[in-house]
Amino acid sequence: MGTSVQVTPLCGVYNENPLSYLVSIDSFNILIDCGWNDHFDPSLLQPLSRVASTIDAVLLSHSDTLHLGALPYAMKQFGLSAPVYATEPVFRLGLLTMYDHYLSRKQVSEFDLFTLDDIDSAFQNMTRLTYSQNCHLSGKGEGIVIAPHVAGHLLGGTVWKITKDGEDVIYAVDFNHRKERHLNGTVLESFVRPAVLITDAYNALSNQPSRRQRDQEFLEAILNTLRANGNVLLPVDTAGRVLELLLILEQYWEQHHLTFPIFFLTYVSSSTIDYVKSFLEWMSDSIAKSFEHTRDNAFLLKHVTLLINKSELENAPEGPKIVLASMASLEVGFSHDIFVDWAADVRNLVLFTERGQFGTRARMLQSDPPPKAVKVTLSKRVPLVGEELAAYEEEQEKIKKEEALKATLVKEEESKAVVGADVSKTDPMLIDGHAKVDAGGVRGEAYRDVLIDGFVPPSSVAPMFPFYDNTSEWDDFGEVINPDDYVIKDEDMDMGSMPVGGDLDGKLDENTASLMLDTTPSKVVSSELTVQVKCSLVYMDFEGRSDGRSIKSILSHVAPLKLVLVHGSAEATEHLKQHCLKHVCPHVYAPQIEETIDVTSDLCAYKVQLSEKLMSNVLFKKLGDYEIAWIDSEIEKTESGTLSSLPLSTTAPPHKSVLVGDLKMADFKQFLSGKGIQVEFSGGALRCGEYVTLRKVGDASQKGGAAAIQQIVIEGPLCEEYYKIREYLYSQFYSL
Repeated sequence: MGTSVQVTPLCGVYNENPLSYLVSIDSFNILIDCGWNDHFDPSLLQPLSRVASTIDAVLLSHSDTLHLGALPYAMKQFGLSAPVYATEPVFRLGLLTMYDHYLSRKQVSEFDLFTLDDIDSAFQNMTRLTYSQNCHLSGKGEGIVIAPHVAGHLLGGTVWKITKDGEDVIYAVDFNHRKERHLNGTVLESFVRPAVLITDAYNALSNQPSRRQRDQEFLEAILNTLRANGNVLLPVDTAGRVLELLLILEQYWEQHHLTFPIFFLTYVSSSTIDYVKSFLEWMSDSIAKSFEHTRDNAFLLKHVTLLINKSELENAPEGPKIVLASMASLEVGFSHDIFVDWAADVRNLVLFTERGQFGTRARMLQSDPPPKAVKVTLSKRVPLVGEELAAYEEEQEKIKKEEALKATLVKEEESKAVVGADVSKTDPMLIDGHAKVDAGGVRGEAYRDVLIDGFVPPSSVAPMFPFYDNTSEWDDFGEVINPDDYVIKDEDMDMGSMPVGGDLDGKLDENTASLMLDTTPSKVVSSELTVQVKCSLVYMDFEGRSDGRSIKSILSHVAPLKLVLVHGSAEATEHLKQHCLKHVCPHVYAPQIEETIDVTSDLCAYKVQLSEKLMSNVLFKKLGDYEIAWIDSEIEKTESGTLSSLPLSTTAPPHKSVLVGDLKMADFKQFLSGKGIQVEFSGGALRCGEYVTLRKVGDASQKGGAAAIQQIVIEGPLCEEYYKIREYLYSQFYSL
């Protein structure tokens, strides 16, 4: 049989819950994504808790909470300790996303599911990969190769390719085939006939307008509100799709010389943009080329003001403005507070650019018709004063004294043990291994009495400070040293180079850092009120995901041997499943939570060793970066049980010539033009000279891919021109 592959969903099937899936490849357990929702509901993580200790590796595909939000909690509570792999932007922006969520929650509640230290610990030792970089796993995962590829949804977003023994398992959720301002489209279509494809049905039922139409409607809605003296609120994520929105607004404001202020308000907005400026190589080709030619960084935002505190927004000049604020769910964060302030004014606009998570206030407001009033809880953290502060300080002082007492007792025990050991080792009163007096006891007590209780001798001996001559050991080469004494511990290096908040490169904003380190005694004060929703509510799709039609087309082109559908409503999942059974492949699965499905390939894979005797007589031909050859051999089983390829014992039978290569008709047209032959495309064929026609037959998008079914047909009378063009055609291939 082939490589054993099992898939077990832990969260996010037949619904829009966070994504988390266990993929087992020959008993090596890989957790792909470790998501959580904006409610941080621990009940969603119960399936993960049952398998966390068995996980051997973790792969993260995107930097939002739906894909990595549960990682700190799982490592803290479930004992998840497997190595984690992600791209550099997913690592950096995911870290900032978790900071923003924690600070938003901590400002309005006694949030204790995880801390900033837990976030730092989860991200500390993450292995960062670049696109198309093959990472060979070791140990239990020997033979498995993982590689991230462009997903096109978020900056650094990943389609994971997992390979073992020549069979590919592709994990592609939340991908986008469209090229956007700051991102290239996905490369998913470049994979043909993988053994297993795991993908989502989230957008299977949606259709999208053209990008130009969508952008035009987006800008018109904003400008109409601003010109009517209203404010615009865009609830956004921390460091994901908000980047595309910022570029749209920045470029339009620059082109049309608009002066309406734009504010980007999150707890980590400055740090987010600082990092994004350094990720240009992860962005679209247009941004990279623009930087190469003009040295202009697309994220040097001239028209966007970065804020990390709502008070800074309140101090801004009066007048219409645009605010992009986290969180997109409107559950907590700056967007929640601004919505409460602005909802009652009919001139204002709340513009949603992504579907709210199920059960959130954003999802409620996106319903049709939207509610006319909503109940909200206003919470804020205030410093303790008066009796509350005194009681808090008294309690803290008591805790400090208890900790100090414990520390003192521990030190006393340690000092006694050390002194006792030193006396027995270096006491000059020891002769031939025997003490003239009970020096250990006297020295030990004297040490304690002198340093703690004063100069009160335990006996008639005059009071004195203890002194021990620490003699060094010597050998033939000199003084014996301990190398460990000269090694800087990793912990010391990390603490020395790590600024507040664990941000390894020191790009955390000072005000954000001070907020993280703020230890002022405080409490949360809450009040409930009903908000009248009189402002305009508009939803426009800027999620950056392929729509249903595109998903079906891409899946038909990729044509996997087996397909696993996850993450999407029950209706969308069933719709896509039925379509794929008819048009993509006969093996389509849509498992339930904790249902393990076996998607092991039906093909058999064997490892064959090419013997030196065989290889010594093989003639290779250069093909690009590779060398190819035709081999006739016999397969035999060696004494060790492995298969070995040996030379034929008889004369090799003749075989038909094999032409190796991939001809592009446009390139061949240019080649023939260089040879002085008149060529042109006509009716999908290439007309060469007066009589000869070349055409490709077959459909590259059918199952099996272009290499398996496309042929090049040459038509024309048998004349000198025909044979000449055929010879040129053969020269574009390698003949074996």
